[in-house]
Amino acid sequence: TQYLEGGADIIETNTFNGTTISQADYNLQAKEEVWAINTAAAKLAKEATALFMKKNPDAGPRFVAGAIGPTNKTLSVSPSVENAAFRGITYDEVVDAYYQQAEALMEGGVDLFLVETIFDTLNAKAAIYALDKLFCDKGACIPVMYSGTIVDNSGRTLSGQTNEAFWTSMQHAKPFAIGLNCALGALDMKKYIANLSECADCYVFCYPNAGLPNAMGGYDQKGKEMAEEIRPFCVENLVNAIGGGCGFSTA
Repeated sequence: TQYLEGGADIIETNTFNGTTISQADYNLQAKEEVWAINTAAAKLAKEATALFMKKNPDAGPRFVAGAIGPTNKTLSVSPSVENAAFRGITYDEVVDAYYQQAEALMEGGVDLFLVETIFDTLNAKAAIYALDKLFCDKGACIPVMYSGTIVDNSGRTLSGQTNEAFWTSMQHAKPFAIGLNCALGALDMKKYIANLSECADCYVFCYPNAGLPNAMGGYDQKGKEMAEEIRPFCVENLVNAIGGGCGFSTA
């Protein structure tokens, strides 16, 4: 609710790790547990937007994005240094996990999907396939936004793609919007968003971190300082939407 009152048009569900794959770390991988997590999160977020719009009828609509994280597995990189061909999970298993999460989020009433923090494009392709299958099965679809992650100033994802290559790999899905989030603060992210804005033929967005983490893993950058750093994204028409990632607050 604080983010809505602070001016956010879209809020996310608290479901970044809401797949059977990620929840296995907590022994909550049962389908009914994952279903409960995602439907509850979607309904809570929808309740927050409904309450805000009721209190502020002239403010315009507010939307809920069903957050779909990258899972804690990678399809492109081996977790074993002894065997480069080994994978900790199969493509079909990732598809099934994404399908189950997305179905629950859709049942909970989300307005769109946000497949975020994509460090491995093959994982994202599994999400694309899962969402396309879900839309076909349901006979209905909602917009999908995809957000990649540049892991450092090399300008590449963890699986080795530049952001232009990331777009080339994703454009066949005809996303509603493509963007970048996490890993970098606004100052470091700007040049990569500029590249993405030049090559993408859909809406472009980003939500950088509040600067870089300090020695304790926290973030020191405050809202006003971050606002000034993201201002050029808008002034230079690089993005259609912008938000805040790790460490961001309304303060």
